[in-house]
Amino acid sequence: MVRHAKAGSRSHWSGDDRLRPLNKKGQNQAEALVEILEPFPISAIFSSPFLRCIQTVQPLAAAHKLPIKQTPALGEGKGLAGAMTILGDKKLKRSVLSTHGDIMWELVEELVNQKIVRAGEGGFDKGAMWVVEVKDGSFVGARYIPAP
Repeated sequence: MVRHAKAGSRSHWSGDDRLRPLNKKGQNQAEALVEILEPFPISAIFSSPFLRCIQTVQPLAAAHKLPIKQTPALGEGKGLAGAMTILGDKKLKRSVLSTHGDIMWELVEELVNQKIVRAGEGGFDKGAMWVVEVKDGSFVGARYIPAP
């Protein structure tokens, strides 16, 4: 799971927040994901339908020649339960999910509650990632990758 890269300030954006794009730093973070995630075999890419989430994984999708599957389950306010509809799908392996801070915060909280990671280990900064292993709908492992 990856939290979308840096976007322009919400308070300075006057349009529909779903259309708020990445800023220059965010575009650079998105490009960096290609190299950071190169060691991982990726078979699918899912994204919140918010533009900043889509833009975060566009370079990765292009590098792997994969479509970006947009899903409201990864949208702001859908919570970890929304993401689990994808993470818990036994048919999916090695998927990248691009989502928002509120969902990443819930993910980290759940990983701590399940004693997969210790409190304070990792985080959920913009552009940060968690490589999670899910078995039978439960987390069994996790690795934090800091934002580029």
